[in-house]
Amino acid sequence: MESDGVPASKKRRNPDLDDEEDVVVPMSEKQLQEAHKMYLQYHRHHDSDQHKVEVPTFPMFHRVPKTGVIYATTRAKLLGFDHEDPEWANMGQGAPETGPIEGAPERKFSLNIPDSELEYAPVTGLLELREKISTYYNQLYRVGQSSQYTVDNICIVPGGRAGITRLMAILGTCQVGYFSPDYTAYEQALSLFVRVNPSPYFHRDVNEALMPSEEFEFQTSGRGVGAVLLSNPANPTGQSIEGDNLSEYVRIARENNTAIMMDEFYSHYYYDGDAVDPHDGGADDDSNWPKTVSSAKYVQDVNVDPICIINGLTKNWRCPGFRICWIVAPAAIVEMLGSAGSYLDGGANAPLQRLALPLMDMDFIRRDAWALQRHFRKKRDYLLTELARLNITVKWVPTATFYIWADLSNLPPPLNDCLVFLEECVKHKIVCVPGVFFDVNPKGIRNVAMSKCISNVRFSYGPPMRNLTKGIENMEKMIRSWKKHPQRPSIYDKQHSF
Repeated sequence: MESDGVPASKKRRNPDLDDEEDVVVPMSEKQLQEAHKMYLQYHRHHDSDQHKVEVPTFPMFHRVPKTGVIYATTRAKLLGFDHEDPEWANMGQGAPETGPIEGAPERKFSLNIPDSELEYAPVTGLLELREKISTYYNQLYRVGQSSQYTVDNICIVPGGRAGITRLMAILGTCQVGYFSPDYTAYEQALSLFVRVNPSPYFHRDVNEALMPSEEFEFQTSGRGVGAVLLSNPANPTGQSIEGDNLSEYVRIARENNTAIMMDEFYSHYYYDGDAVDPHDGGADDDSNWPKTVSSAKYVQDVNVDPICIINGLTKNWRCPGFRICWIVAPAAIVEMLGSAGSYLDGGANAPLQRLALPLMDMDFIRRDAWALQRHFRKKRDYLLTELARLNITVKWVPTATFYIWADLSNLPPPLNDCLVFLEECVKHKIVCVPGVFFDVNPKGIRNVAMSKCISNVRFSYGPPMRNLTKGIENMEKMIRSWKKHPQRPSIYDKQHSF
């Protein structure tokens, strides 16, 4: 025991000060339990004396837990997080930077709204926008095929999650398959409606980022799944089902009468295409498109095959604030989606649908996609290099999206626990999303003693490069401090896990 009453084992050094100077930080057991207790409080309805707050209970309402990004930013805001503060690095956001990027065509966002545009738009969207979206899919993915998308196959929705909710609302009583890890909001979407029975798809090989089509067929047909919800390319791993494998997924859906709800929001964010960038001497015309992927390419009959594609301006067009997205599906399903929208959300914003029309011109899309891939590939490569230097590993190098699914296993414990990692990150002005939020578990159907994603975290390179460089700088200081003064509190042992 030191003269100040604090054991030497409980002293921590400040790495920013001289090595000889001690900074006393008493660490109580309650403080060490903070990360998991906060998670439990939000997601398992467990209260603790430490975090108990006197608030109205309103028992007539269902308690809605926060999704991963909201949880992370909420924790950060308690320590002063502000999007405009240059000392903070938001590496958790699920949206791309929205400003101009080098080589991208100009986006003109001036809008004069006539009185007629103040009326409700049709609940399935403006006809002109639906026409442009159908042209986009036909020209990129269905050239030479007899079955073509029309306006009857397009439903405009006010955001991607609104689109997923409409699809869930029109499903009959059936099992709905899902994967883990996958997009955090799926957990709530799969829990909303009593007719939906979530059914997890499990990888036999934990080293697989994607499920082979043979295994997908075995699990789909074997359990009689009525629908499957998945992101492709995948959030958070950045991996992609494509080519023959994607063709097989569509065939399996067709032959088993299983609807695939394919979330294709990152379909422009590919970094492994064979085409030559016009910036590097490739043709700058309609003959030379960057790599994009869509299941629309493998649909035989657009009004028969049960493929429902969800996409929008949010990610690929870098306009998340528009809340203009769409579902591409057989005409009969689009009609049902319109009925659901009439009581769920009422439809998308009419003036912004009009403003979106120039963004759907094919030449604009081609030039913008080239610039997008060039810009985001640089950020991906930077972040991969820097994370490796910090001994944070990446099992699957992302070929798409703007996320890195990182593994913290090599960090000193308990920093290798994603919930602890977040709590320490926000203290160092970094925001990221703990991996446990992507371990989709709707309705709590799985008894999870220890999430398989407990050592993972999702880093986003969607924000501007400044966020990434600042985040790496702050993270390096944080990890250096923990390596010098490791802690191993018992609360993070498996027997005490959530």
